[in-house]
This record gives sequence, structure tokens and C-alpha cells, in this order.
Amino acid sequence: MIDDKQKRPQWEQMKQNNTTETPTIVSRVKRNEQKKQKSVKEETSDKRRIWVQVRLLPIWLRIVLVLLLLTGAAISGAIIGYGYIGDGQPADALKKETWTHILDIINGKES
Repeated sequence: MIDDKQKRPQWEQMKQNNTTETPTIVSRVKRNEQKKQKSVKEETSDKRRIWVQVRLLPIWLRIVLVLLLLTGAAISGAIIGYGYIGDGQPADALKKETWTHILDIINGKES
């Protein structure tokens, strides 16, 4: 006849696991108690932590930087477009006479 150990070999493993899990459970209980004690100590302390975020760049400086970058991009775009893609000199893109001539063409005063 077959005894219980042969029918269920995992029974021995379960017995072994139960003996090793009890220290783990005890240590968990101890850790939870320590956490509770720490939280009680923190609640009773008068020190409060206030989260303050320090900005590296103030908002007004960010706005100024964005405006400067937009202006730089527009100027460099005009120089590249007028000087290198078009047939003019790159330095002519910054002259007032060039822009008045372009505006006159747009408005229909010159052809």
C-alpha cells in the first residue's frame, strides 16, 4: 500500500517552508512596529517641513530669453533667406532700405 508521503511529496516541502517563514513574519511585524513608532515621533515633533521650489531662472528672465531667441531666429532666417537662398548679399538683409523696398513691393507701390 502507498503511504501519504509517496502520494503527496510536496507535504514535506510545505512543512519546511512553514518553519522558515515564521522568522520572516516576526521580522515583518517588528518592522511595522518600528515604522509606527517613527511616524508617531514625527507627528509629535514640532518641526515641519515646507516644500519650497527654487527656480533657477525667474519668469521674467524666461520671457526675455524667449523674446531674444525669437528675434535671433527671425534675423538669422532673414539673412539665410535673403543672402544665401536668394541672390542678395547676407548683410543687406539687415539694412532699412532693403525692408522698405520689400514693403513697397508688397504694398504695390513698386513693381
